[in-house]
Amino acid sequence: MSTYTVPFIINGEERHAEKSFELVSPATGEVVHRCGIATEKEVLAAIDAAAAAGRQWRNTTPGQRRDIILRAAEIMNEKREQLAPHLINELGATRGWADFNLNTTIDMLKDTAGRISSLNGVVPTSADPNRTSMVLREPYGVVLAIAPWNAPYILGTRSVLLPIAAGCTVVLKGSEKSPRVMHAITSVLHEAGLPKGVLNFIATDVASAPSITTSLIAHPQVKKINFTGSSAVGRIVARIAGENLKPVVLELGGKAPAIVWEDADLDIAAEQCTIGSFLFSGQICMSTERIIVHKKISEAFQKKFVEMIERMFPSKGDAPVLIASEAVDKNKTLLKDATSKGAVLIRGDIDAEEISKTRMRPIVVSKVTPEMDLYKQESFGPSVSLIEVETEEEALRIANDTEYGLNSAVFTENLRTGLRFAKEIETGAVHINNMTVHDEMALPHGGTKASGFGRFNTLFGLEEWVRTKTVTWRN
Repeated sequence: MSTYTVPFIINGEERHAEKSFELVSPATGEVVHRCGIATEKEVLAAIDAAAAAGRQWRNTTPGQRRDIILRAAEIMNEKREQLAPHLINELGATRGWADFNLNTTIDMLKDTAGRISSLNGVVPTSADPNRTSMVLREPYGVVLAIAPWNAPYILGTRSVLLPIAAGCTVVLKGSEKSPRVMHAITSVLHEAGLPKGVLNFIATDVASAPSITTSLIAHPQVKKINFTGSSAVGRIVARIAGENLKPVVLELGGKAPAIVWEDADLDIAAEQCTIGSFLFSGQICMSTERIIVHKKISEAFQKKFVEMIERMFPSKGDAPVLIASEAVDKNKTLLKDATSKGAVLIRGDIDAEEISKTRMRPIVVSKVTPEMDLYKQESFGPSVSLIEVETEEEALRIANDTEYGLNSAVFTENLRTGLRFAKEIETGAVHINNMTVHDEMALPHGGTKASGFGRFNTLFGLEEWVRTKTVTWRN
């Protein structure tokens, strides 16, 4: 029996590449399928298809776009039993993570569909009474969307949905770690009635990714780039885009702090910090990586925190799966460096050997200092640091002592205290008495500093994909 190969979708048709690579499940170590490797030929075909579809798509009505997107939500819900295994197989994830991805994506589709008609131009009063002015809002044109693997239904859909809803056409370069999910997103939208060429999907292997991405960004028909991924790759994407004078929307890495203050409800703080730190093995850009705890309640918090970790992620049974053995190695290297420089292991075993090299249990260390690599490097795994402080000034200094600025959390029973912290923390979002992992369609999402710029979700996200055009005429 031959192994299934994920094809591209270009101009509404599946296209198979001459060469392909294997997708290996990090949970089982087995090949789950193959995926085509895009070449310059597929890049040009995808961009040409998007450009050709642009004029017709930009002239569709908000209602036409709304109905297609709502139908996509229905189809995704109807096909969840077919769609969930793609994520589970490619990421080694649980069914719970797959369902969370699908549920959030379906909600995102519905929410965005309802917001399309809110994109309006304006007719300002002109300085000259004999002149009338209009400010139109027009879609950019062809958008390059690059989406990551860790929440592929959510982030893959988000990368294409808002541009499409705003009237743009899209080339989606899917992650090499989750191409079947990205193919499925494209298929669902086409089944819902999306015209040929409006959304085109290609993928490639790691070796070819730099040249393919550069060609996509540099192509004159591509007008804006939508990238979610690591800060390291985001810098490269932004540099190439800058060289070609193209705007970008970036959602990058994080090193989210959670401040647990002296008056915090420790049960809530322990629960939310546990989920925030270790949901999907910490492989989320919003994951809690630093818990800054007031010295007065540090011991009591640590006890509840460790108990909550054991309850949610028990030490018996198989350890959670990470995307690759390199991810486990990175976390262990950071932790060993920290403990060699004085950090204290609070929970977990850095040297534990699990049933596969892609598995790792939650680990907590305290007494982390700036001399340790773990203090500033994003672990993107099941590692979290505890740092004790005594003053608000000290807590804020440590919370902001990072190049990242995506999400953060504050735990306190005094709203004034929480809002005081929220005003000074340098992140795109601050969640009081909730975990750092929080992203909903009703709220703008995005970061500051090296966590990127631009916003996703709500009307803020839609507005990223239209630009203004001023029109005046003499009465």
